[in-house]
Amino acid sequence: MIMNHRLVHENETALFIICAVISSLIYVSLIFSVIGIFYIILGVVISVIFHGLAVAGIRSSGVKLSAQQFPVVYEKVQELCVHMEIAKVPDVFIVQSGGILNAFATRFMGRNFVVLYSDIFELVEQGSDEELSFVVAHELAHIQRNHIRKHVWIWPALWIPFLGNAYSRCCEYTCDRIATAYTGNAAAAVRALTVLAVGKQLFARVNIGEYVEQSRNERGFFVAWYEWLSTHPPLPKRINEIWRFHAYPQLLGYETSRFETEDRTAAL
Repeated sequence: MIMNHRLVHENETALFIICAVISSLIYVSLIFSVIGIFYIILGVVISVIFHGLAVAGIRSSGVKLSAQQFPVVYEKVQELCVHMEIAKVPDVFIVQSGGILNAFATRFMGRNFVVLYSDIFELVEQGSDEELSFVVAHELAHIQRNHIRKHVWIWPALWIPFLGNAYSRCCEYTCDRIATAYTGNAAAAVRALTVLAVGKQLFARVNIGEYVEQSRNERGFFVAWYEWLSTHPPLPKRINEIWRFHAYPQLLGYETSRFETEDRTAAL
């Protein structure tokens, strides 16, 4: 197993503890209130119903990977789960996305799921298997780190402005690190994140160094505010973090006039 504490973002654990403490206090205060217990039960019931319906839609209409259905990718998922010591391999579904490039992991009734939007899955048809492997490994990392289970516990704190989003951004950095480590291809990881920025047709033509430099120049109050309110770090920062943590850009074959190490508190 590759994963160790070094792969976990420096602020993830501390922010989780803060969120857990705040959420525990909120839960306790509600439990000691009759109406508070009612709201907890109501919130749980509503959440389970809507989440169950969403998962049901994926299970009923999505295409599930198997030994007969996209066997190459299916075998890659099996291989990654073995290396990442994920005992029960999650069900992986492909769903039509209407052009959206994304993927996510979720959990319902004790079962883990990974959902790949069809437009991102089509990378395999372009020969970009390694880029797709990074996307899959990133979602598996959420399962390995129990991020989904933890979100259930710290749910109240996630509504606190900036706090929950900061924790979520740290989780994304962690999963990028883990996915890059297990796929062993930092260049493919960078390309996969670039796909999310400009699409699967144009990503190969993007000057990565210039893209990262652009994010340093495009600053300001509203840009910073937007980042603080986002659950995911800006894509150039995620690319920069992979460069910083796994390899220098010139080792990946990218030309850039200037590469600066990002501060480790960038997630905040």
